[in-house]
Amino acid sequence: MERVTKSLEETQALAAEWIRSLSAQGAKSAIVVGLQGDLGSGKTSFAQGVAKALGVNEHVTSPTFILERVYKVGSLENCFQIANCKFSHLIHIDAYRLDSADELKHLGFAELAADPGNLILIEWPERVAEALPKDILTLKFEFVDENTRKITLK
Repeated sequence: MERVTKSLEETQALAAEWIRSLSAQGAKSAIVVGLQGDLGSGKTSFAQGVAKALGVNEHVTSPTFILERVYKVGSLENCFQIANCKFSHLIHIDAYRLDSADELKHLGFAELAADPGNLILIEWPERVAEALPKDILTLKFEFVDENTRKITLK
């Protein structure tokens, strides 16, 4: 599905809509989602919308310089009626500054990916593709103009 958003609020609303359609039921490991797109294409804004929909109370910012942020998901009541909301943590990783997939080991990625309670959003997944699970979901973001983004959801 391809969608065009014309504001930060629309991008975040699309993220909430997308997360509501995502089911973790029966997952034996974390759900890993690659966020592909150039700088400024809306990846972090989308992650903020996902966090808000999951009831994360902290301010969500890009993890570009620290590489990884882990957020506790709110109570099920705060999950805004997401179908099968079984996530306990939202993990937001920015692989832009990583030189190889091997560097994900230092972030404890194997352990994070093994936990079915985790939803992992990884920006720049192509930089570490060899270390990612085969069943990764990929969302593509395109900068159209200052306010407009094209987002392809799969």
